Amino acid sequence: MLKLSITRASLSVFQTRRLRHIHCSTISCAPTQVKLQTPLFLRPPDHKVTLADLKKWHLWAKNISSLVGSRFLDIDNGPDSTLLHRELDWFIEDAIEQPKSLTEDNYNMSLEVSIRASLDDLYRLWNQRIEERRPFQYIVGCEHWRDLVLCVQEGVLIPRLETELIVDLVENATKRNAELKEGVWADLGTGSGALAIGVGMILGPSGRVIAVDLSPTAVAVASYNVQRYLLQDTITVKQGSWFEPLKDCQLTGIVSNPPYIPSSHISGLQAEVAQHEPRVALDGGADGLDDLLHICNGAASLLKPGGFFAFETNGEEQSQFLANYLTNEAKCFYGVEMTSDFAGIRRFVTGYKKE
Repeated sequence: MLKLSITRASLSVFQTRRLRHIHCSTISCAPTQVKLQTPLFLRPPDHKVTLADLKKWHLWAKNISSLVGSRFLDIDNGPDSTLLHRELDWFIEDAIEQPKSLTEDNYNMSLEVSIRASLDDLYRLWNQRIEERRPFQYIVGCEHWRDLVLCVQEGVLIPRLETELIVDLVENATKRNAELKEGVWADLGTGSGALAIGVGMILGPSGRVIAVDLSPTAVAVASYNVQRYLLQDTITVKQGSWFEPLKDCQLTGIVSNPPYIPSSHISGLQAEVAQHEPRVALDGGADGLDDLLHICNGAASLLKPGGFFAFETNGEEQSQFLANYLTNEAKCFYGVEMTSDFAGIRRFVTGYKKE
């Protein structure tokens, strides 16, 4: 079952990234303009509220989180009260200019506190988290991934903890062969741009990454994240279906975390995933392999000799199938390997194009 990983980087990294943001409300991407949600932590603290009213909201938010107990966990492996309380602490860090004001002893309840959303919005957003099971990342508008803080919003898949390992696999491959740092790489189905940014940072100035996604929203969000990390000279974001924008390219490397959930399994996922994340980024067809096989076949054509690939799958069965397919059916790859995720599940398939 695909579960929404809830993690945060250290506060020190988080604070560092705050200094490197670009305020940007819209980014042009053909054929439409997409309105971007400004992450909560990047909004100016323009709203004022008394400490008494803020403490009243905090008590309400803690109480409705506590009432959840293990109910969501029992239904679909969703968050329990312990996790929701942790998320509430993170929410406060993002929303309140001086979050310690809620816990410090202060008897002046009329003291004004600066917050980054109205008090009504704080009530509305946390109610959405509990009553609608809206993902926490969509509530605050960002996700902490590796040492990055990536902007996310509805219409864009939230990057998962295990996907970070693809960047490690690319880094290991470039250490074995420095020539892989040169040329053009592709991140297919880029979503928030997480893999493209991670790979771009490893390649350095000699490499180039083309990040591709069919969704205009994903293209806009990925472009915004690329700009926040000042990687416009390294990463180009293009809208299109898989290899369509790459017809004239010979690729040094390909990474992808494509849709791989079997269609019949979608309804059984966590409510945060099934009801809120884009189905186009989840649904891999009847057996979950439609897009993975398409990418493998495209890699056979566009990956140059010696080029490297790293794909994420749904787990053991899909990884074994793809490894066999790439070795015995496609017949133009070598060094095909399966790598386990943090839970010990073989989730990633890597290899090279034959010379």
